Amino acid sequence: MKRYIALQKIVEFGSFAKAAEDLGYTQSALSQAIASLESELGITLLKRSRTGSSLTDEGEEIFPYIERTIYQYHASKEKAKDIKGLKTGVIRMGTVSSITVNILPPIIKEFHKMYPDVEFVINQGDYTSIEEWVRTGAVDFGFVSSENVKGIEVIPLKTDNFVAVLPSDHPLTALDIVPIEELAKEPFVMLEMGKNSEVEKAFKSAWVKPKVRYKLHDDYGIMSMVESGLGVSLLAEMIINRTNFDIVTRPVEPPVQRVISIGYKDKLELPLAASKFITATQNYIKEHEEL
Repeated sequence: MKRYIALQKIVEFGSFAKAAEDLGYTQSALSQAIASLESELGITLLKRSRTGSSLTDEGEEIFPYIERTIYQYHASKEKAKDIKGLKTGVIRMGTVSSITVNILPPIIKEFHKMYPDVEFVINQGDYTSIEEWVRTGAVDFGFVSSENVKGIEVIPLKTDNFVAVLPSDHPLTALDIVPIEELAKEPFVMLEMGKNSEVEKAFKSAWVKPKVRYKLHDDYGIMSMVESGLGVSLLAEMIINRTNFDIVTRPVEPPVQRVISIGYKDKLELPLAASKFITATQNYIKEHEEL
């Protein structure tokens, strides 16, 4: 392969001297390499003149095949790097607690069966911080709510509804559907989700302002406070499904939803392991639509 690459460089520069300099060879060593290749192929590949070196007619005919061989060689090396990277790579992602609890564990478990040496670094935050992590390259990708996301690409995964979260003895539990306006009248425990919070937007759209008494980043902390009668809240239905708090949930009117998506900066720059995991996540969501 070195002889093919040497020939390619001579054709590129039109000069043995420049090609030798670029490759770090002596001109004598380069001449010997080309002579060896010509002897092996049984044809003269290059002609020399005072103005430089160029392909012979025979060389012109065979050179495209040599270039194709060089391309395949480099492609094979890159693929080998990718495979090695997948076997020993690190996947860095940003996520929120509802995704961490309800979606990630089974996907990671199955992924580890195929690629047991891949490591995971999972950073938990809110929508704003995750979006920023993706933009700056702190993570390979992140789980975001796709509404109003800027500066990154997104792949929608599924839609998740929000529900009113109430103490078990609260008067609003008598309603089948809780109006947003009624929630706004109660002491409210707000989930801090950054600038793209669906909950805050829902109140603004209804032209009401909730009586926020507490702000937390943790869904479970909020449910514990609601259970203790410290207020009501509005949380993603997905997170409620995996808890045993003494609370009551109700649909809200108007409905509040989020579109759970995977966000990344540039698909072409994604590490192979991260790209494979994104595909695994998409497949898992399709197979488990009830999540």
